[in-house]
Amino acid sequence: MDLNAITDQERIRRQKLAELRERGIDPYPARCERTHTAKQAKAAFERGELGPDDIVALVGRIMTRRIMGKASFAHIEDGSGRIQIHVRRDLLGEETYNWFFKKMLDIGDIIGVKGPIFRTRTGEITCEVREITLLTKTLHPLPDKWHGLTDVETRYRHRYVDLMVNPEVREIFVKRAKLVRAIRDYLDSEGFLEVETPILQPIYGGAAARPFTTYHNELEQELYLRISFELYLKRLIVGGYERVYEIGRDFRNEGVSFKHNPEFTQLEFYEAYTDYHGVMRRAEELISYAVEQVNGSLKLTFQGHEIDFTPPWPRVPLRDAIHEKTGIDIMQYRGDADGLRKAMRDIGGNPNPEAGWGKLVDSLLSSYVEETLIQPTFIVDYPVDISPLAKRSPENPDIAERFEGFIGGMEICNAFSELNDPLDQLERFLEQGRALAAGDEEAHPVDEDFILALRFGMPPTGGFGMGIDRLTMIVTDKPSIREVILFPHLRTKLQGVT
Repeated sequence: MDLNAITDQERIRRQKLAELRERGIDPYPARCERTHTAKQAKAAFERGELGPDDIVALVGRIMTRRIMGKASFAHIEDGSGRIQIHVRRDLLGEETYNWFFKKMLDIGDIIGVKGPIFRTRTGEITCEVREITLLTKTLHPLPDKWHGLTDVETRYRHRYVDLMVNPEVREIFVKRAKLVRAIRDYLDSEGFLEVETPILQPIYGGAAARPFTTYHNELEQELYLRISFELYLKRLIVGGYERVYEIGRDFRNEGVSFKHNPEFTQLEFYEAYTDYHGVMRRAEELISYAVEQVNGSLKLTFQGHEIDFTPPWPRVPLRDAIHEKTGIDIMQYRGDADGLRKAMRDIGGNPNPEAGWGKLVDSLLSSYVEETLIQPTFIVDYPVDISPLAKRSPENPDIAERFEGFIGGMEICNAFSELNDPLDQLERFLEQGRALAAGDEEAHPVDEDFILALRFGMPPTGGFGMGIDRLTMIVTDKPSIREVILFPHLRTKLQGVT
């Protein structure tokens, strides 16, 4: 972006800025007066608390103006909403009205006004302006008032403008904040301790993902942005905490899609002396509680589907879910990846020729099952091959006590009975290490310190991870993760606001 290149409209605004300064008016004063927000002023008037002699001081950005001869109307907007102002020449004086209000001010400028509140003949609550002050002179015009800011690329790149002109976008992030607060309220009330674990890690782990790499100059050490909190939170379980959680950022060096962003917000909790069945019960309680707190109901609409969060949610074995949608019995091909590949090709699939049995099973889930899971559903019992941190099923050592939760056709959470056998965990780490050396960039490296922690003894534990962004998508009925992240990652593009 060339910051020295300006449009004709910007040139006019800069000329106004210079003229204001020549007249001794500070276009960016350090202080202002406010007695009420727009919402508070309107509510107080409705309650009869503000009479014709009560002067309020309001601030806000000019969003609309109707300029007339002796009197004009405008709307100013603050963080609480909009309120109309009525500006009269006989109250402000000739110069202030004609030169300052009509000539010097523009849509987008931030002003302060003082005056009494009244109701117009059309019924709109309005401030009768007795004093007006410029608080911020804007040099860039807002998007066209008739069309607004609708271009998706521009909205994401210049979110501050998106928030400024699209109040419904601001509401998305209000709901997101309420959702996170409700999650915290639930976990805190259940005796969980909120903690913070390292973002820069010498060994990444806790998920199947490629990390971002950085370097610490002083320590001469390669470090990784975390892909998960898991291994550090489980160290805290070893240390004696029984219930811990963290809400924070994870970073995965992977593709961008409607449900993926390289930087995203995750909740993880770990609870000692429970298993994946106990975590399932807690997960449906937690999510349904948070949704009801934000939405006011356990039912909502997401992309045309009514979704009911009322517990309990169905528990469906992964084997059964895949068989129902594809006719393939995955256990028939255990240890026979080539046979499973052929079965997948027979139904029109295009399986990865290098993938093992577990990853082929996972691709069947994502290709044929996931998008059909609209109502909250737990898919349970996954291959150990793709669950290197989960405990094996006592009934079948090839299957891990793991589940994923799906809502609205996408995965929303992942959880399992945590593997606490240090020898089994070491062997799985070594197997993952061999896969990493063979070129699998998402394989899990060996974390020797975590193995040492397990050797000190970790009690039976259930763990859970959930993407806050995806749950926000569902609660706000948005089809893309970029709609619910304030500043999503985008390709570099050198252009200005249009």
